[in-house]
Amino acid sequence: MADIAIKFCGLSRPSDVAAAVAAGARYVGFVFFEKSPRNVSLATARALALDVPPGIAKVALTVNADDAFLDELTGRVPLDMLQLHGSETPERVAQVRARYGLPVMKAIGIRVAADLPAIDVYSEVADQLLIDAKPPKGADLPGGNGAAFDWDLLKARKYWTVPWMLAGGLTPDNVAQATAQTGARQVDLSSGVESAPGVKDGALMQAFAEALQG
Repeated sequence: MADIAIKFCGLSRPSDVAAAVAAGARYVGFVFFEKSPRNVSLATARALALDVPPGIAKVALTVNADDAFLDELTGRVPLDMLQLHGSETPERVAQVRARYGLPVMKAIGIRVAADLPAIDVYSEVADQLLIDAKPPKGADLPGGNGAAFDWDLLKARKYWTVPWMLAGGLTPDNVAQATAQTGARQVDLSSGVESAPGVKDGALMQAFAEALQG
């Protein structure tokens, strides 16, 4: 299997960062959303980010964050990318990208074919896209719900004008099929390598990486 980049998201402990590095992650993600079991403080995120070796991108996941929070976040935590995982408009994505001078990844929730046109819209303003399962109705979390979507929806890859990641319900057991079916060159996961909500499992992270190696 060709080289596929992994982003392990929702890291909250030094051991999570170490396990992600050992598994060959290209990106590590820190969650700043109070309702999430993976939420970390700015102080914790700063300490974790300082432990990430050079060459691995440090990504901050935020949900409809305002400038005041993003100012503090970017001022205190060394980051390589901002991930916008809420209902941010294309205009807001462009504004964040211009204000902070960091690459911006926009998450797009997919459930049915009618959700796909948003990919073209956000491709115009974001540096990368995260194609995720749309959260179930009434869900507290915009992502990290362990739910997948119909990967066949992504077969028409005319949409990909910027780099993108596949997310949503990925596990060591299904990631090989997911990448084969969608053509994804990057994958993102959180709950699929946890022993409990918010608790990363180093053995599962390694198993995930090995599953991608074919």
